[in-house]
Amino acid sequence: MTKILVALSFTLIILYPVAVYTGLQYLENRTLAFALIGLFLVRLVLSKRIKQSIPWMNHIFIAVIAVLALTAIFDISIGVLLYPLVINLSMLAIFAYSLIKKPSIIETLARLQEPNLPTSAIPYTENVTRVWCVFFIINGTISLYTALFTSIETWTLYNGLIAYLLMGTLMTVEWLVRQRVKAKHSHD
Repeated sequence: MTKILVALSFTLIILYPVAVYTGLQYLENRTLAFALIGLFLVRLVLSKRIKQSIPWMNHIFIAVIAVLALTAIFDISIGVLLYPLVINLSMLAIFAYSLIKKPSIIETLARLQEPNLPTSAIPYTENVTRVWCVFFIINGTISLYTALFTSIETWTLYNGLIAYLLMGTLMTVEWLVRQRVKAKHSHD
């Protein structure tokens, strides 16, 4: 039962913009906020594996719950619309901090696949971490703009589709660049 709840909550979090769009059509702001807070609380409590492997995710979930509480307390929709901004700011903080307090997030992730990561790869992982920081700044800015100045349809389209496509594109481009860099270094 726990695995089902974790999988369901993960799916709903991925589909958050669609859930918000639908929820705002049929529910009061406060009701939607409480439902979403419940979803994040379930995810926070049940995600033992996440807590162990990615401890900073707890902080992100707590930040999201705090922003959703704005909607619940003041009965305004802005709290539910700021979720993408909170995620982007949280990820920016985590990635940027990892550049100061090494290893970088990308180096840490790379070492999961390649434990004996060569030291020559570390500058590359730091540069990729910087690229992701820029992405989070741009994506967060756009998500804030859509929350404050556009329709719920535009907000949903950007945050529920376009942002994911941009993220996937960045991941794909980085993977292609990484293959070229690895090939180049294997010939040296």
